[in-house]
Amino acid sequence: MSAGTIADERSDAAVVEPESDVRSHTRLWQRLARRPLSLTCIAYLVLLFVLAIGAPLVAPYDPFHPDIKLRLQGPSAVHWLGTDDLGRDTLSRLIFGARTALLASFQSVSFGAVVGITTGLVVGYLGGWFDRIAMRVADVMQSIPAVLLALALIGVLGKGLGNAMLAVGVIFSVSFMRITRAVVLAEKEQLYVDAARVLGLRTLSIMLRQILPNISPPLIVQASIALGTALLIEAMLSFLGVGIDSTQVSWGAMLETARQFQSQQPLLPIFPGLAITLSVLAFNLLGDSLRDATLPTGATAESSISRRTVAPFAVSPTSVHRPEAPADALLAVSGLTVAAPRPGGGSAELLSDVSFHVMRGETLGLVGESGCGKSMTALAVMGLLPPAVSIAAGSIRLAGTELAGLDDDAMRQVRGRRVGMVFQEPMAALSPVHTVGRQISDAVRAHTGLGRRQALARAAELLALVGVPDPHRRLQDYPHQFSGGMAQRVVIAGALACEPELLIADEPTTALDVTIQAQVLDLLMDLRQRLSMSVLLITHDLGVVADACDRLAVMYGGEVVETGNVEATFSHPRHPYTAALLAAMPRGEGVGSRLATIPGRVPPAWAWPQGCRFHPRCAHAVAACRQEPNILRHGVRCRRADELTLTDAR
Repeated sequence: MSAGTIADERSDAAVVEPESDVRSHTRLWQRLARRPLSLTCIAYLVLLFVLAIGAPLVAPYDPFHPDIKLRLQGPSAVHWLGTDDLGRDTLSRLIFGARTALLASFQSVSFGAVVGITTGLVVGYLGGWFDRIAMRVADVMQSIPAVLLALALIGVLGKGLGNAMLAVGVIFSVSFMRITRAVVLAEKEQLYVDAARVLGLRTLSIMLRQILPNISPPLIVQASIALGTALLIEAMLSFLGVGIDSTQVSWGAMLETARQFQSQQPLLPIFPGLAITLSVLAFNLLGDSLRDATLPTGATAESSISRRTVAPFAVSPTSVHRPEAPADALLAVSGLTVAAPRPGGGSAELLSDVSFHVMRGETLGLVGESGCGKSMTALAVMGLLPPAVSIAAGSIRLAGTELAGLDDDAMRQVRGRRVGMVFQEPMAALSPVHTVGRQISDAVRAHTGLGRRQALARAAELLALVGVPDPHRRLQDYPHQFSGGMAQRVVIAGALACEPELLIADEPTTALDVTIQAQVLDLLMDLRQRLSMSVLLITHDLGVVADACDRLAVMYGGEVVETGNVEATFSHPRHPYTAALLAAMPRGEGVGSRLATIPGRVPPAWAWPQGCRFHPRCAHAVAACRQEPNILRHGVRCRRADELTLTDAR
């Protein structure tokens, strides 16, 4: 990458301004409002707050006034929820107990959040010896049971609600510190933090004004869940008699009293127990909703699946021009459009009207620069789209079976059994805590009725098939005991566990050196012939395409811009982008010669240019290219394909 390109990327990043807090909070409330369960929890908690604040006005009786004549009565028109052992009104005590529960919860969580978030920010951002000391202290504190630590602190500080909640706050501060540190470690590597440093901002300003707002969503979720936990701990401590004093009312103390007189009045423990249960559930469920709503797209994996399973899909307006795949094609992708919600509202098309096919026994190369949509296409075929990303239109047919719209259970029968996938990072694709034999045999057993020993024998056969020496012994090895090339062979063996009809190889040689790359490619081509398997090879290396593929599909800007036979396309490219890629291939030119480059870069999905998506970088663009989108006709998406001669561009 040139220095100019890096400078362009940094300048673009610098002009991207964060959203305003008002807009962010508005969208958060809009997302919560679309969730009935969230609204129910919010309504309950609002009611609880109102009762707690207005307890002296709302409670029908003095919660401390005894009336022995009315002791242990059941619900009646006078006392709606009955009375306790001293004749005090249960409803009034529940209302005042809400004040104690909420006050105690907010005291402990506020203390824990302030101390924990502050410490996490400092140790995560600065690191060094302070980080190591803080983490060792946190490890020691988390090794002690929370209740035992709380009781120990109360023993030192003395009995009382304030001391009890201070003890609970200390416990919470450790959790807040660990979460804050974890997200700060990732966030401080972002480009906007570097930009803030370049601008000369102080360290404290960067931590509080740059990093803290960006890491607030997980902290808000943690605080919501901690409120429920604190309420439960306060009730437990009061139940044990080490929480509140005699001048306060607590649901936990009410439960302790109810335990003593339960045989005389069975309804006595129901109401405080129900209040504790509903309040803790409300805080926890609200925390889950906040977690989902504060995702970048405000959606969960389940909602993504539900969108993928809605059928039939819409048909894009250009579908009438779409070429038909051969009837005997193994994989036929037609008009595939994949969309994701945009942070500012609306949606962005990550893939638009993608169409190609793979014949049986054929290797199709899917090529293009990074960001063109190659891996997203593979994930759409496998039904592994990220949360909130969904198929908006189009069809994916595997030997006549429609994959677009299948639910996750149905797709599980396709993955591994009929379609295998090899990822570009072998060490990331293998679990570091399980042996390779365990991982491959698990894949075998997931789709067959084989027992453990038979599956391990099959795993050894697969390792031998992909060229791993001494396969029976190496079944007991872990991924870190393999070199990069051998680890990639293990990944390929796992993908072939059930002899799939189609193998999707997503840049399988990117992380390997040149010699190992050639070995892995030779292995894939040999396996294709031996197993009569089709291969969809995703790569940005046209040399690999020339050596290994029968046909190719060139992608740019989320679209397929050209398809055809490898030899014919390399000799006579028809799309300017294909010609530019070929011209940029290194060919061992003489010393001092300059390598051809493509000006500019692939735009992000939310900023696709109007008209032809390649026209800002195309030397052959005319006015019409900037106005109307091109349609894939006769294997090329270019309105000037018939009038251009691009052979010399190589």
